[in-house]
Amino acid sequence: MRYTMKKTIVLLLLFVVPIVAYLFFASGVHSFTSLPVITPQVPEFGAWESLDKKEVKLEGRITVLGFGGFDIVKNRGNIFNLNQKVFERYHGFEDLQFVYVCPMGTEKEVQAIYDKCAEITDMSTWKFVFAKPEDIMAFHSGLKVKSGLNKDFGTSDVYLIDKKRQLRGRNDGEEFIDGYDTFHPSEISNKFLDDFKVLLYEYKSAFKRNNNATKRQI
Repeated sequence: MRYTMKKTIVLLLLFVVPIVAYLFFASGVHSFTSLPVITPQVPEFGAWESLDKKEVKLEGRITVLGFGGFDIVKNRGNIFNLNQKVFERYHGFEDLQFVYVCPMGTEKEVQAIYDKCAEITDMSTWKFVFAKPEDIMAFHSGLKVKSGLNKDFGTSDVYLIDKKRQLRGRNDGEEFIDGYDTFHPSEISNKFLDDFKVLLYEYKSAFKRNNNATKRQI
């Protein structure tokens, strides 16, 4: 009798615990379907020249935004980390771009980095724009983030900007994140990638809702 009871309890635990765990994590995922807005209105780029001479804008695009600085060659590993861990997996997403703001005078160094990456990946949605250091500082200030640029006008942090030019991140009372450090691959693979996927999920869901609404109207 006692043995039968123990066996029943074990079977119940084996059956119930996975279901409870699933419901717990599922509810967590569904409660975090929108990434908080940190800065409501990020300034648009100036009339800055880009590497491919084409206009680059934030409006209407999901942007992973970085600042290369004069020491971009020294810190090119940050770009490679981002390229391998995020871009390679999601570069096919519509309206997505990766943009690095760099000081004027670094065009040759940036071109070399671009060409090296292009040997192994499609760089068509990677954009590099060039501006005067004082303009870069002013633009970065408009993000209203806690960390500033270094003495070379760059940073290892990247920022998530939505199609309305809103800076996104975490602000749930327990954790505040307005930028993601690309120097540490683990941060890219965990916090950044998690939040990046949430932002993409927002637009995928909105697209499905709009598409279904259009079908019903037809």
